[in-house]
Amino acid sequence: MAGGALRSDHQRNTEMRRLLALALLVPMLVACGRVIPQGSVPPPAVTVPAAPVAANAVLAGVALGPSLAALSVSDNDARGALASFIESCPRLLAREDASGLTRPDDWRGACDAARSWQPGRAKAFFAQEFTPVQVGDGKAFATGYFEPEIAGSRTRRPGFMVPVYAMPPDLVRGWPDDVPASERTGRPPLGRYDERGRFVLYHDRAAIEDGALAGKAPIIAWAADPVEFFFLQIQGSGRLITPEGEVIRIGYAGQNGREYVGIGGVMRERGLLGSGPGKYSGSMQGIMAYIRENPQEGRDLMRLNKSWIFFSELRGDGPLGALGVPVRRESSVAADPAYVPLGAPVWLDLDRAEANGLWIAQDTGGAIKGANRFDTFWGAGEDARRIAGGMSGRGRAYVLLPKAAAARLGAR
Repeated sequence: MAGGALRSDHQRNTEMRRLLALALLVPMLVACGRVIPQGSVPPPAVTVPAAPVAANAVLAGVALGPSLAALSVSDNDARGALASFIESCPRLLAREDASGLTRPDDWRGACDAARSWQPGRAKAFFAQEFTPVQVGDGKAFATGYFEPEIAGSRTRRPGFMVPVYAMPPDLVRGWPDDVPASERTGRPPLGRYDERGRFVLYHDRAAIEDGALAGKAPIIAWAADPVEFFFLQIQGSGRLITPEGEVIRIGYAGQNGREYVGIGGVMRERGLLGSGPGKYSGSMQGIMAYIRENPQEGRDLMRLNKSWIFFSELRGDGPLGALGVPVRRESSVAADPAYVPLGAPVWLDLDRAEANGLWIAQDTGGAIKGANRFDTFWGAGEDARRIAGGMSGRGRAYVLLPKAAAARLGAR
């Protein structure tokens, strides 16, 4: 998913060495107060002056966090996190860490220990293997997501008219003719070739809803409610329940490459959200209420989000996160891989008690960008819908790194 797929192995290795060198330099560049005794309150943010927006965790700055004992990890929390961490280990040992915080071999000791660790002693595992660190200022913001259950059908019939598309064959990556060869760096954009052979942007949400893919893309099933399906696309996976009781599980397969727009933010800018007469709550439920009560305005609002998600049918365990392993209720969290190694444990201490505790970073999201930005996973069902739809928590976050990686970064 990250840019640079066309770069050579030599270039990638050079960049990784540069990141590791920066990892050693950053703690010396910032004030000495960033390295603090274990158990102390973390210091305020210290901004690395090299760039106004840090490109990864190393450039954002890394400081030592409190001890695991000070975080008050519960037994149940630790057991769930341990199980999810074990599922993440094969990926942790094989993938490059875009955050610059770790190398694959850093995780080997913890993964070896986890496989034979007794679940009843899960808290001791995290205390033995990891060091909590603060990335940037550590100020966290967390939302929630879930696996929606909506009405669907294998076949098109009255009441089921919203196509659930699989990946279309004409969605490809390429360079528009007006992009000079010297600027063709990183990963080419998504798009399609039109009838004249020109590379153009792919169909946006409005065009797809108006039939641009009719007869051109495979259809997995048909949804009953376009509003429910819109929010299922935002979640990235879900379950279609047919009138006959069949459950069709679908998961993210790809995206059209067009801009994602959070319609809640648009509604807030327009003064539609808040308290008082004529206002709607900022939760998913409040946004849906506005769309249903104002059909034309609601349709136009949804079309501002030009992004369209394509699905594949899931037949095994799941739903699968960006790491390629199943995400689990109250154990899996989406994060920005530029700031959190995918597969790493994360501690959240928020003003929403239900989201506090240990999570494993196993997913990403189009709106989950930046240091200390997280999206907590709550499973399926009505309570998951309620919690995730209203989740908006602020507080602190710590990333748990293998002790050798934390020491190499200077967090000691």
